Amino acid sequence: MKNIKLLRKARRARRVRAQMEGTAERPRVSIHRTNKYIYAQAIDDISAKTVVSFSSLALKKEAKGTKTDMAKEVGKQLAELLKKNQIAKAIFDRGSFAYKGRLKALAEGLRENGIEV
Repeated sequence: MKNIKLLRKARRARRVRAQMEGTAERPRVSIHRTNKYIYAQAIDDISAKTVVSFSSLALKKEAKGTKTDMAKEVGKQLAELLKKNQIAKAIFDRGSFAYKGRLKALAEGLRENGIEV
């Protein structure tokens, strides 16, 4: 049963990613969510390199609040890192996760700090 779930998840992520490709000017912001943390990284698919990354692990000691609040803060911090690299636009890659809850909060954090997603 577990293998079927993993296959469905991988198929869903592949279907979402097939429609997008990150570039140096507009990287793909890939999200990974666990039960405890959320990770985000901006990827340039053409050169196959991660431009910047940030996760709620870095916020663990200083930030308090719900996991959704932490996700929004991760989005804000990632936006600051993208601005330092002169990147104003990005492609949001939700992977196999639904666009709601923590993923939506992370995207809103990116938008609030000036990154066009």
